Amino acid sequence: MPSGSPSSAYTGIGNGKSRANPAWHNLDTTYLDNLRTLGLTPDSVDLVVLTHLHTDHVGWNTHEVNGSWVPTFRNARHITSRVERDFWAGYAMDAPRRQMFEDSVIPVEQAGLLDPVEVPGDGIEIAPGMRLLPTPGHTPGHISIHLSSAGQTALISGDAVHHPVQLAHPSLNSCVDIDATQAETTRRRLLASLAGTGTLLLGSHFPAPTGGHVLSESDAYRLGHQASGAGAASS
Repeated sequence: MPSGSPSSAYTGIGNGKSRANPAWHNLDTTYLDNLRTLGLTPDSVDLVVLTHLHTDHVGWNTHEVNGSWVPTFRNARHITSRVERDFWAGYAMDAPRRQMFEDSVIPVEQAGLLDPVEVPGDGIEIAPGMRLLPTPGHTPGHISIHLSSAGQTALISGDAVHHPVQLAHPSLNSCVDIDATQAETTRRRLLASLAGTGTLLLGSHFPAPTGGHVLSESDAYRLGHQASGAGAASS
């Protein structure tokens, strides 16, 4: 899908939801149709991983049926970190964030589908080839997802790295990072661990192309391509 189209830019926000941000308000995207094109139906999805509980990452947890918000993926285990859920449970939310929880998080909890898990420092494997890694800062319980298959590896960064410019300038933070100092520390550690390994970095907010390999450049990094080798992936 072309970069910048509503469905590619806002897949995490959901359809028909009241949002304070005009660009996110009452969307009508083809997200579920796109899944079906890939051969997936909502009922066939058995695992949803929430890197964190921000508005643009939880919206498709639910959809509206007869005026009520119900789980979109009703057969799926919805995983987030326990630190993340506990943080928001005790947070003094403003009205827009409270609205988001009421329509996109709480219905999943009430259906018994939300599974907050403990994520230790070295991560936790939740399925063969899928490991959750703690990457706090953007939110206290933010996680990234490490994938491995057929000798190749990838990492979905969530919002630990918002934009490729942060590879060249790791000190740049997002204005919505809850703990900017921790976010920078996490980002630097994450990029250092990926540099030169051949692991494909997939940024949740990267413009197209949304993936590449982290390569060292001077005292920072860049997103590029790397030939296959021992333990390396190619793109």
